[in-house]
Amino acid sequence: MPIQRKRRAHFHEFMADVHERIYKHRQRLKNGETKQADPIQPVASELFAEARLLCFDEFSVTDIADAMILGRLFGELFAKGCVLVATSNVEPSELYRDGLNRGLFLPFIDLLKANTGIISLDTDTDYRLRKTEGNPVWLSPLGPETEAAMDRAWYVATNGAPASSAEIGRKGRKIHVPGAVGQCARFSFADLCAQPLGAADYLAILSQYRTIFLDRVPHLGPHMRNETKRFIILVDALYDQGARLFASAAAEPEWLLVAKKGTEGFEFDRTVSRLIEMQSEEYAAQHTENTVFP
Repeated sequence: MPIQRKRRAHFHEFMADVHERIYKHRQRLKNGETKQADPIQPVASELFAEARLLCFDEFSVTDIADAMILGRLFGELFAKGCVLVATSNVEPSELYRDGLNRGLFLPFIDLLKANTGIISLDTDTDYRLRKTEGNPVWLSPLGPETEAAMDRAWYVATNGAPASSAEIGRKGRKIHVPGAVGQCARFSFADLCAQPLGAADYLAILSQYRTIFLDRVPHLGPHMRNETKRFIILVDALYDQGARLFASAAAEPEWLLVAKKGTEGFEFDRTVSRLIEMQSEEYAAQHTENTVFP
């Protein structure tokens, strides 16, 4: 677009930025630097000053904090003349489906419908799935052979350098990194998906590490709903940031989710597609150059 004030971002990245701006405004209020208690209007003004056109990849609302902010935020942005272009796997009426307190989110759906045109781009072909011949970066099933293969891949990626733990500061708390060498970091599934982490935390990790090793991804189902949501968001962040993923898992991506129910079941199809593409030689060729090994 031939305008200067424009911004393209993954939706989770954008919302992480919004939460950061809200946090900073509240700190200014606490320090007596502003008397405006409500942060939404000044944050919207900041965003509009930077971009009159917003473009989102993968508009998918899964977080209640995001859901409660969106209506008021975009009410302000649309009133100022902001233009929104977004891609999504669902039409607006299906956003935040089955979400907590969804009734409070419905006015935002009405706002979207009133301010945007909806275009369906359905196709029977998922072009990511054509890229199936890749490096063995997804290893299954779980067991001693898979563990050994992961260790060999880690050794190659890090040139055999000894790993050390690290911590990433995040708003007064720390994200623990069990093992890191250069821009490679290694976590267990429990480290990243069984802990209270979100998109902003994953982006903070990926700002420092471009290759992620993820050990022991289990079968997922209704008994692990929170873990499944976090795994979906983690894969979204990895894919959007062009990071490399090496993982050991209980099954191939398409067989990980044992019961496709609710929002997670619907969204997991995208996760499977992305995981398959991330195993491809094409993906590796495009993104290895962004990875600096020791």
